[in-house]
Amino acid sequence: MKQALLMAAVEPTLGGVLVFGDRGTGKSTAVRALAALLPAIETRKQCRFNCPPDEPAEACTTCNSADGSRAPGKIKVPTPVIDLPLGTTEDRVCGALDLERALVSGEKAFEPGLLARAHRGFLYIDEINLLEDHLVDLLLDVAASGINLVEREGLSIRHPARFVLVGSGNPEEGDLRPQLLDRFGLAVDVSSPTEISQRVEVIQRRDAYERDPEGFVSEWEKRDNGVQSRILTARKLLPKIDFPDKLLTKIAQLCVALGVDGLRGELTLMRAARALAALEGRKTPKLNDIVAVAPMALRHRLRRDPLDEAGNTSRVERAISELGYA
Repeated sequence: MKQALLMAAVEPTLGGVLVFGDRGTGKSTAVRALAALLPAIETRKQCRFNCPPDEPAEACTTCNSADGSRAPGKIKVPTPVIDLPLGTTEDRVCGALDLERALVSGEKAFEPGLLARAHRGFLYIDEINLLEDHLVDLLLDVAASGINLVEREGLSIRHPARFVLVGSGNPEEGDLRPQLLDRFGLAVDVSSPTEISQRVEVIQRRDAYERDPEGFVSEWEKRDNGVQSRILTARKLLPKIDFPDKLLTKIAQLCVALGVDGLRGELTLMRAARALAALEGRKTPKLNDIVAVAPMALRHRLRRDPLDEAGNTSRVERAISELGYA
């Protein structure tokens, strides 16, 4: 799970991360803790769309002005990691008419929603398999285009909404819609640790945090800074990485052997292997990178086979072995 989140932080075009697993295994904790590890982004003061200073959104009245002279100065802000609650309304997600300004001054203005706040960051949905269908449809449209279009209450607004979608849930509470499942680049399973020493260490760390939160954060600050530096270095290295044609052939052979529909599986595998190489400081991906990321990139793209009792991860690993990749 942590490896998948780091790869998504380096390569946003991966398409996001889906985490399924038992209750109390730290899924939400890991995603929310990611916010402190992400490098800051540059925008302008009071901008509610997280606009890049040189590419303001058309709907952003803060960054846009008649001659550019009234645009606020540039600042660095934490990369947004926005929670989308299950019970939220469509207006809150995509934005709507600013009622306060409409009633006080009679001005028709747009109040940005969660999608605007998540632009250039992460959008996290806990218990994503319980999300209402109309919100799923909305997310599918925005994830496909990277643009949020609002047509309501006399408003017609378009603004960029490009974010890494992260979802978590318990598979016992229901499956995810296939259309949404396919939008996730990586999917991982999390289970409760079985080793006694690991369980004891988790308890000890949690207890240490509850007793002295500031001291606990200070103790781990150096390692956190190291992870952040690693992400920054990998992002700078990523554009310089060339993907060999022979590895693309290996990826295509694996997807064909598994019967993966479409080409999204190949694209995700390529991007994930490239992100892993960047995290490890290499300019050339290896076959081992493909083997390492293939289960999380392909397991949720396989058709169900009622005659095969093995899990999807096992099917991917078996195909890798049969092709002689590992």
